[in-house]
Amino acid sequence: MACGKSSVGRQLAQRLDWDFVDLDTHIETRERQTIAEIFRLRGELGFRAAEASALRELTESLQREPLARNTVVALGGGTFAQLPNLELLRPWPTVFLDAPVDDLWQRTLEDAAKRPLRGDRTEFSRLHHERLPFYRQARVTIVTSGKDPDSLCAEIESTLHSWGKLGQEEFDPGKMVQRKAEAEKTTPSGSYPSPRDYSGTGETK
Repeated sequence: MACGKSSVGRQLAQRLDWDFVDLDTHIETRERQTIAEIFRLRGELGFRAAEASALRELTESLQREPLARNTVVALGGGTFAQLPNLELLRPWPTVFLDAPVDDLWQRTLEDAAKRPLRGDRTEFSRLHHERLPFYRQARVTIVTSGKDPDSLCAEIESTLHSWGKLGQEEFDPGKMVQRKAEAEKTTPSGSYPSPRDYSGTGETK
């Protein structure tokens, strides 16, 4: 939350001449409601269901020919902390923008009303701590402290070029489904942190 995903993602896409999608904006367009309205009317579980559906639809469209293209996707703060989403995204290069929790809290002061899960300072820190084990499963972590967006984009671009040296197939969307299936076969059981159970019925967020 407030780490700069949308602003850095948009700038990175321009720098690489790629497409850009902000997942929260995509959800709002798809559901014809703001994120705050979805939370208010459907609760967090309802939002997570809409988020997962939108993400799956998006990734499937990026895998299909002739629509397959390089795209920077800015995820919501909790998207990567949901196990089905994490598995869905595993074939792609993922980047965690790591900022100190105090900095993140300060950045949310101006638009707190737009962030349904922000809570108070204690709740904010708890949520950040809870999500960190998921964030750290991203393919690369970029520490943001003391860096402007240009520097962050250059660092991410450099990392992408390094991965590209592994072969052009690294970014071939046509091979994503196959790599996802192979990853699922080799992923040891219990290697992910457990999501919290909020409903008492086995539903998780």
